[in-house]
Amino acid sequence: MPILKEEPFLFPPDLLERTEIELLERKWHVLYTKPRHEKSVARQLLAQNVPFYLPLVRKKSYYRGRTVTSHVPVFSSYVFTFASDDEKLIAWETNRIVSVIDISDQERLRCELQALQRLIGFEAPLTIESRIVPGQQVRIKSGSMAGIEGTVIKRRGERRLLVTVNFLQRGVSIAIDDFMVEPIG
Repeated sequence: MPILKEEPFLFPPDLLERTEIELLERKWHVLYTKPRHEKSVARQLLAQNVPFYLPLVRKKSYYRGRTVTSHVPVFSSYVFTFASDDEKLIAWETNRIVSVIDISDQERLRCELQALQRLIGFEAPLTIESRIVPGQQVRIKSGSMAGIEGTVIKRRGERRLLVTVNFLQRGVSIAIDDFMVEPIG
């Protein structure tokens, strides 16, 4: 099977940067897809100009003695969309959606997705985390990741900054040192 090139994962490109709701009829929704259908759903949403975000990370694999780089979803079976009711129907018509989950706190989800995208953009090794446990809320103080907020966790003796999408109870983490962060609040 041929390896596909990197595809659009965010449409429009400034979707997560917008702080105001452009159209009142559009809202964030989480599309729960059939297994391994995330990219197909994203392609169909892009073709119909429906705003979406599919968080992807690079993954290196070895196939027949060669290193192959692919782009895999951070959250399997989930695609985030900022859609009107009519656009939500377009997603259903793909026949790849199991359910559509409505979001009660629209701004919180947008901020969490924005932080997740910033962290992915650093291309540092990330660990996908599930079933988040509450912990100390912190913010990175300086450097290129300054301002990213998350929770400190300890995994295998290592301190990590966990950036979550609370609605899904999932997130990603990156190794940090104590001097890099400050408590929030």
